[in-house]
Amino acid sequence: MTHATPLRLAIVDDEELARRMLREFLASMPDIDIVAECANGFEAVKAVADLHPDVMLLDVQMPKLNGFEVIELVGRDVAVVFTTAHDEYALRAFEVHAVDYLLKPFNAERLADALARVRERLARRERLPAAALAASARPPGVPSTRVLVRDGARVHVIPADAIDYVQAQDDYVAYHSLGKQYLKEQTLAEVEATLDPERFIRVHRSYVLNLDRLARVELDERENRVATLTTGERLPVSRSGHARLTAALER
Repeated sequence: MTHATPLRLAIVDDEELARRMLREFLASMPDIDIVAECANGFEAVKAVADLHPDVMLLDVQMPKLNGFEVIELVGRDVAVVFTTAHDEYALRAFEVHAVDYLLKPFNAERLADALARVRERLARRERLPAAALAASARPPGVPSTRVLVRDGARVHVIPADAIDYVQAQDDYVAYHSLGKQYLKEQTLAEVEATLDPERFIRVHRSYVLNLDRLARVELDERENRVATLTTGERLPVSRSGHARLTAALER
């Protein structure tokens, strides 16, 4: 029995031998259309933007962008089956979020089972909990040293040190860095959970500030507190934000 609609699939693995093995396994399976083969995470993001595969077979341990960073960028747009060697935090994240993964080495039968479950999830229109999954895969207490922002098929990599502040904008946040802003579909709560809490302080319900950019806090003409940045920009500071800022400066 074959499926009426081929499953459009992208293979993402930095090892050519692993990609070849997957091609061989998939060649014997009905209704599979390999639309992309990617050797790194940047190629994977471009493939999702340009080719819109139904599913990715995604390696976790890759240089430049690892599998969780790829998922953070494209997880809303594609189903995923992770492929990984043993990784304590990765496996824990998969199990917590009930995400399919293939532990290397695996066989064709295990791959076929995983793809059958992908078809079921696609039929139910289930979405991957991308942000939560990426956060769960990080060792506890280890903040991100960079932020990744997708712009179509491009990926902007922003070092955490280069972020001036982050601003909430409806369903997005804007990362302000070196005179530019980068929009990402994310909440400020997710920003706080990602960046170093010793350095990035929520000074207002709509702003998270990099302490290194703070020049001074003063009252404006209406007696509202305002943070002036080293860039000259001014951000509102709420009462609770001022308390958090004061505590952070006293540490």
